[in-house]
Amino acid sequence: MLDFAIFAVTFVVILVGAVLYLYPSSRRASGVPGLNPTEEKDGNLQDIVNRGSLHEFLVGLHDQFGSVASFWFGRRPVVSLGSVGQLRQHINPNRTTDSFETMLKSLLGYQSGTGVGGTEALMRKKVYEGAINKTLESNFPLLLKLVEELVGKWELYPKSQHTPLCAHLLGLSMKAVTQLAMGSRFANDTEVINFRKNHGAIWAEIGKGFLDGSLEKSSSRKAHYESALAEMESVLKSVIKEKSGRGSMCIWAVHFLSISEAVQEKLHQELIDVLGDGPVSLDKIPQLRYCQQVLNETVRTAKLTPIAARLQEVEGKVDQHVIPKETLVIYALGVVLQDADTWTLPYRFDPDRFTDESVMKSFSLLGFSGNQACPELRFAYTVAAVLLSTLVRRLRLHRVEGQVVESKYELVTTPKDDTWITVSKWN
Repeated sequence: MLDFAIFAVTFVVILVGAVLYLYPSSRRASGVPGLNPTEEKDGNLQDIVNRGSLHEFLVGLHDQFGSVASFWFGRRPVVSLGSVGQLRQHINPNRTTDSFETMLKSLLGYQSGTGVGGTEALMRKKVYEGAINKTLESNFPLLLKLVEELVGKWELYPKSQHTPLCAHLLGLSMKAVTQLAMGSRFANDTEVINFRKNHGAIWAEIGKGFLDGSLEKSSSRKAHYESALAEMESVLKSVIKEKSGRGSMCIWAVHFLSISEAVQEKLHQELIDVLGDGPVSLDKIPQLRYCQQVLNETVRTAKLTPIAARLQEVEGKVDQHVIPKETLVIYALGVVLQDADTWTLPYRFDPDRFTDESVMKSFSLLGFSGNQACPELRFAYTVAAVLLSTLVRRLRLHRVEGQVVESKYELVTTPKDDTWITVSKWN
């Protein structure tokens, strides 16, 4: 399962346990081509910071050394895989641990346990899927109500008014998470705003502070983080990984539609054909096939989850390279999602590419659909489908001329600054 926040475990494992590791005789990680450590203590961490993000560092790494490359986190060697072919080789036969739970327990101060077996992990996933399905079924009217309220507000805006997507859609996502998970307490906007501030503080430090060690070097930031974490724990200890994937998917989907008029019109027509004058429902969402393609292409084009990571349980192999036990293996998803050998015209937003069965197989392999997809991803797709089916059926989306949208690559890819659109009614 490629969790939206899985890469955060990398930093916890490394920063907590780096002192336990010594350099092997080779300065290269397992003989895989790549970078030597630039500093004995920090490895290539400063190189990552200099590039701006781990994703941007990996783009350069794979450009230089190919689809299987290595570098150093502290004193620990890391192998990064940057193509569908290499990921397919690694995912299928090699045993690896899914360490999100370990990361979460470490951050919240719980005592870490040992990894669970495959059968137990599968049972847990099924229980989790069942809980999410039940939540969607029992709370779907509430989700639809929250979306209707937002779209109703936008309908009142004059065509010239600029609408901030991040502010509105992250707010919608947070309302959906808190009210569906915790009930009417979060119908009050003040509760939602306070919860979102605490969540934002925690998420920012997981995404950056553990990467460059800056959290430990700033007493004020650490105090703010710990205070936010304490408040968050008192409300819901497991909510840390729930919001950002959903909110970011909605933001990017609306943004891409606003700059892709033909795609928007095709989606609008599908919504009219499938839904008519009635509201969207859970049983009709699977019939919105083009809407699903739009969301798939949103995830791919935005590189929504740029990084995933696995810890090798037993010795494995990719191509001619042996991956020793306990090696950290990074899936450079942001690199893979725009690999020209896998995706035709990879930088173009083109939902029609997902009519190709081979494209869907590659997408599923990466964990974004099918059996490999994590349960919360279905929740994210459902929230986004409800938003688009309500919004695009009633309003036409327009880009703001001259606006340049840049990406910020952390655990989930988001715009660096708020993104703006305007809206008008369909003729």
